[in-house]
Amino acid sequence: MSTSTAPAAPRPGIETTGIEIIDEAERTAVPRDLFWPWFAANVSVFGISYAAFVLQFGISFWQGAVVTVLGIVVSFLLCGLVAVAGKRGSAPTMILSRASFGVVGQKVPGVISWLTSIGWETFLAILAVLATSTIFERLGWGGGTATKVVAALVVAALIVSASVAGYHVIMRMQSVLTWLTGIVTILFVVVAAGHIEWSAVGSVASGPPQAVVGAFVMLMTGFGLGWVNIAADWSRYQRRDASSTAVVAWNTFGGAIAPVLLVLFGLMLAASDEKVLEGIPADPIGTLATILPTWFLVPFLVAVILSLVSGAVLGIYSSGLTLLSLGVRIPRPAAAGVDGVILTLGTIWVVFFAQDFLGPFQSFLITLGVPLAAWAGIFIADLLLRRDDYDAGPDGGRALFDSRGRYGSWDWVAIGTMALASVVGWGLVVNGFAQDAAWNNWQGYLLEPLGLGTYVTEGEGAPYWDGNWPYANIGVLLALVIGFGVTFVARRSTVRRQERAAEAPVAEPAA
Repeated sequence: MSTSTAPAAPRPGIETTGIEIIDEAERTAVPRDLFWPWFAANVSVFGISYAAFVLQFGISFWQGAVVTVLGIVVSFLLCGLVAVAGKRGSAPTMILSRASFGVVGQKVPGVISWLTSIGWETFLAILAVLATSTIFERLGWGGGTATKVVAALVVAALIVSASVAGYHVIMRMQSVLTWLTGIVTILFVVVAAGHIEWSAVGSVASGPPQAVVGAFVMLMTGFGLGWVNIAADWSRYQRRDASSTAVVAWNTFGGAIAPVLLVLFGLMLAASDEKVLEGIPADPIGTLATILPTWFLVPFLVAVILSLVSGAVLGIYSSGLTLLSLGVRIPRPAAAGVDGVILTLGTIWVVFFAQDFLGPFQSFLITLGVPLAAWAGIFIADLLLRRDDYDAGPDGGRALFDSRGRYGSWDWVAIGTMALASVVGWGLVVNGFAQDAAWNNWQGYLLEPLGLGTYVTEGEGAPYWDGNWPYANIGVLLALVIGFGVTFVARRSTVRRQERAAEAPVAEPAA
């Protein structure tokens, strides 16, 4: 345990540390440091747009307010628990997950994690480029091809350069972005508050319990659950003597406080203005810009771009670490650069060439949310079962990188649990982009057998699901619960065996 009384200053320059265990001397962060990256990545006026999605479940403002607080806070609480693993193991999330799935078996959830991270951060970059085009067009500066080309290059350069620089630069950058985006976001709320009509807010009718559950799941998936697979990446530099409770609290508070307040404000705004409610699904940034005076459009655009870039930087940095955990043997900056190139190419393709890609793209990413929820349940249960730190013992950090060590090569219980939870979960969620991504309409196969809904393939607007339960998407919650419950019971003896092996002396190599 560290006996240092004051954290050392972060190293300047590019971070060269990859997926290895962080050296004791480098573990200088304290729990409150976690506030900055999580707050900066989630303080965005784009969060206001989620309010329209909440109300479109057909629920009232007060129902929406309750699920907003619960859904966002619970989802970031999951991130906080995963962050404890980073402090206890001083390694990236997908390396620590080898204790659950085996050193080789971890590649199964690792691939899903990498696809999810690179996909969502590409989506954020696309939104930043489209937002620039929308605002420029509103200002009369032209929002055509030239604007999009410049915006794509600038956004990609910001994301890639920061992610290549690494942890220390990103932490300093996020502390600055927190203030910049936070101030402009507060100004947006002040300016837009005049559009709120309290009589309209109070008159929104209540919806059925299934719709409330659906809004809750949507908020969990859109916020904390989308970050859960990278949460330990930002806590691996924490001091060993840091309070686990404080790590959870600062992670949860930093991630949840801004989205909760912004979505609550968005609920009032969307309930007051029918044009905002209907326009956000097609053009979130552009719709919010329509209620602003011209003088505020430029700072609004800057805040939107910086907040989206901030979130994308966290994802690309972590997706680079995940790429290394899959066995790609290149330096960490190069891994971040590779993912940055993929992000750039994906952004260019969607913005300039794809005719019908955004809907299918989102459908694919949301589908990955089910196995990701299953992984989160498995990982958190495994963490809670452990009495000792990861890889504690005389072998000094080698077991997470040696398939012959105590974590083994494959853990078939964990892999089987993830498969089971995913199969059940996919059977109880539906494709929200049925028209754009018809190839993904195989989901929801358990709804009709269980009497929870009817799949309509004829008539206007077909295909669609009829009933209250299909769009509740309870499969995400069930995948999380199954992953947690099965692991907590079935892997208890395995964890104890691993910890006993940690206490055994390691034989000296032959002379």
